[in-house]
Amino acid sequence: MNPALIASNGLAAVREHHPMVHHITNSVVMNFTANVTLCMGAAPVMAPCIGESSEMVQFAGALLLNIGTLNPELIESMIAAGKRANELGIPVVFDPVGVGATKLRNDSAKRIIRELDISIVRGNAGEILSLAGENGKVRGVDSMDTIDDRIEMVTSLALETGWVIAVTGSTDVVTDGIRTIGINNGHPIMGRVTGTGCAATTAAACYAAAVEDCFEAAAGALISFGIAGECAAEKCKGPGTFVPQLLDSLADLDEETICRRTRAEVLL
Repeated sequence: MNPALIASNGLAAVREHHPMVHHITNSVVMNFTANVTLCMGAAPVMAPCIGESSEMVQFAGALLLNIGTLNPELIESMIAAGKRANELGIPVVFDPVGVGATKLRNDSAKRIIRELDISIVRGNAGEILSLAGENGKVRGVDSMDTIDDRIEMVTSLALETGWVIAVTGSTDVVTDGIRTIGINNGHPIMGRVTGTGCAATTAAACYAAAVEDCFEAAAGALISFGIAGECAAEKCKGPGTFVPQLLDSLADLDEETICRRTRAEVLL
């Protein structure tokens, strides 16, 4: 396994195929993640309405479901679009934002993973541990937990469910239960801007729309997104100028930069 090659080849595939990514996502990040999609080389569509979500998904290379600002009708739309995506063999990428914080989030997440075949789950440590029934610590939508000493539990969950699990934090961990990689790219300032976690999920969906192997899609996406975050942090003056620099860094990302800056290790 060559992490840098996985990341650079995946980005090349996204830019060659220019796939559409159908987002049913939260209202806080909608504009930001649409721009992240464009800067990575894919095409975003935001179609949350149940009246069209299952019809729209047939044109997509991947479906992203994000429960950040959820309501019952939105969940129905996610289920409808997800079932259609499953029928068509379109990968479904799930971001369980804030699961573990409230009963509504817990029940919604349980229904999504029960009724749909999920390809990739991207969340912070608290969210993933909550999905696993480990009582992950979540405050609002922010994680207060780490995955450091529970990687074996996450790999077991991936094997049991068939998901590729991508846990983001100071070190990102991606596993399909058989292959596990630790990724050290990224920068602390990414945690000071709303939506970077959701944008990491968007990156994973862009890759999943162009790369058949969902483990390679998730790992490559988080490496690339982390590198772009590092590059943006070197140029910005603070959180306010970080976001435009992040978009520029994603758009400018190339094979040479990925190969030079990848900091990842195979854990399993």
